[in-house]
Amino acid sequence: MNETIKLMRAHRSIRAYTGEPISSEQLDIILAAAQQAPSSSFLQAVSIIRITDKQIRQQIMHLAAEQPYISEAAEFLLYCADFNRHVQIAPEAKTGFVEQLLIGAIDAAMMGQNMLVAAESLGLGGVFIGAVRNHPAEISKLLGLPELVIPLFGLCLGHPAQDPQIKPRLPKALMLHENHYQPVNRAVLEQYDQEIQNYYASRSSNNKEHSWTSQIKGILSKEARPFMLDYLQQQGYCKK
Repeated sequence: MNETIKLMRAHRSIRAYTGEPISSEQLDIILAAAQQAPSSSFLQAVSIIRITDKQIRQQIMHLAAEQPYISEAAEFLLYCADFNRHVQIAPEAKTGFVEQLLIGAIDAAMMGQNMLVAAESLGLGGVFIGAVRNHPAEISKLLGLPELVIPLFGLCLGHPAQDPQIKPRLPKALMLHENHYQPVNRAVLEQYDQEIQNYYASRSSNNKEHSWTSQIKGILSKEARPFMLDYLQQQGYCKK
C-alpha cells in the first residue's frame, strides 16, 4: 500500500482546531490540487468563496446548524455550483436544465475531495459542512450569489486539535455490485450494525447508541429540505 492510499484510508473528519493559521503558500497548493479535479465537458462549473470576514463566518455558522468549527477553523470555503460565469461569457447559453445542477454538484464534490486530501497530506484536517443547505436563500443573500450560483457545501480546514477514531464504512459486500444490482445481504448488514454500535459506544466523544440501520431510518423518516426545489428554481436551476 503506497502513502497516498494510506492517507486516504486514514481520513477522519476534524472538528477541533488549534489557532494556527494556514499559510498562503499552503492554501495556494491546496487550491491548485482542487482545481486539477476532473470536470464534466471541461465546463469547470464551480466557484469557491473563501470566507475571511469573521462576522460573515458567524452568520453562516448560525445558518448552518450552529456548528462552531465554521467560525473556529483556520479556513472556511464555500463550494458553489456556478453557471453564471458561463452566461457572462456566452449570454446565449441555454440554462435551467437539471443536468446542469448535476454537473455543478459532481464537479464541486470532486474538487472538494481533492482539496481535503491535499490538505491532509500537509498535516491539516477538515470537515465538510452540508448544513449550508439548511438556509440556502439566506446564505445566497448574505454572499450576494447571483442567479445560477448556489451553495452546495462548505469545507473547514485547519491544524487538528483532536485525533478521532476512523469511522467504519460499509463492507464491500454491501457496496460493491457486479454486473447486476444485488439485494442487501442481511447477515452482513447485521455485522456492520454491530460494528457501528461498538464504534459509537467506544469513541472518545459524542457517544451514541445507534446502529447504521437505526441511523438511516431516523434520517430518512422525515422530509429532507422540502424547500430546496423552490430555491433551486428561483436561482435558475431545475426548470426543465
